[in-house]
Amino acid sequence: MSGESGRVLVVDDSAVIRQLIRVNLELEGFQVVTAVDGAECLDVVHAVQPDVITLDVVMPRLDGLRTAQRLRADPRTSHLRIAIVSACTQLDLERGESVGVDGYLAKPFEPMELVALVRRLACGRERRGRRGTAGGARVGGGGGRSHRSL
Repeated sequence: MSGESGRVLVVDDSAVIRQLIRVNLELEGFQVVTAVDGAECLDVVHAVQPDVITLDVVMPRLDGLRTAQRLRADPRTSHLRIAIVSACTQLDLERGESVGVDGYLAKPFEPMELVALVRRLACGRERRGRRGTAGGARVGGGGGRSHRSL
């Protein structure tokens, strides 16, 4: 793994959300690189070589689900851990599962839920295709927040 805890590529069109995620992950020892949308993610992913990628769903140019689909289709990036961090619908969640997303965290989220999800993915404790909750996390409860492994 790169860095002490790993390297994370954070992809979100909101500068505020990118900074929130960056700060919380850096405080936990992760190296963080950011991108403003899926197109930029695909441009930098090979240079960054992240252990985990977090993707918002709704972004300009290339949304998070199409980005995940392209990452899975490329043999050079198909192994990367991908987490959706977004205010998603059930349909988005199902589409994410179908393209091979590893985990899901609904906005708004608690920073420690984000850190726990990224840490589990970076350490390889969650595998692609696994269904159910991640480490006792809530699914669909708690003020709109949910955290789910796919």
